[in-house]
Amino acid sequence: MSAPLPDRSDVLAAGARLAAEAARFNALGWMRATAGNLSEVLQRDPLFLAITASGLDKGELEPHDVAVVGDGGTGVDVPGVDTVRPSAEAGLHARVAALTGAGAVVHVHTLNAVEAAHRWPDGVVLRDVEMLKSIGRRAHDDVVRVPVIANSQDMGELGDRFEAAYDRDIPGVIVAGHGSYVWGADLQQARWHTEGLDWLFGYALRIASGVTDGAWHQP
Repeated sequence: MSAPLPDRSDVLAAGARLAAEAARFNALGWMRATAGNLSEVLQRDPLFLAITASGLDKGELEPHDVAVVGDGGTGVDVPGVDTVRPSAEAGLHARVAALTGAGAVVHVHTLNAVEAAHRWPDGVVLRDVEMLKSIGRRAHDDVVRVPVIANSQDMGELGDRFEAAYDRDIPGVIVAGHGSYVWGADLQQARWHTEGLDWLFGYALRIASGVTDGAWHQP
């Protein structure tokens, strides 16, 4: 017997939460045009996610602008839910959720993340700053290296790169020339981690450029 699909009400409720979060990120300029995508786990075994629809303005999403995908990122038809095209990156969202156990995944295109990855392609080192607490790390005596992976339009290949670079103690990764993928137990925590990491990337860049004095420098 096949596993039961998520309920329509659960999908639309997730769609409403995803739309609200997308509007917040869009207002920050992190989901310009139709860029970026957000997902939330609907059920774990088997894995189903709700993910924002492709090709839509992320500041104007409605609860029904959401697709349901399985563990491979392929769209799944749920009775009573309009069929929309999921993001091409749905497969990576599913891979992140499966590997990390996260309840939500945020993918945004911030300049800080892209610039930091360009400057430090081997990883962005962060330490001795209070905002590290936003990603569950210590403010002092704790060295954090956020992984950077090369971009690919092949989600299987990109997923393999993510798995190879994954650090269970860091809730995010930068895709070079693209943006960041960040996760959390739920959408709120994923947002906090995303906001915290972007601030940290900006801080590291300012120190490296000499705009801000700092007690440490990138290796």
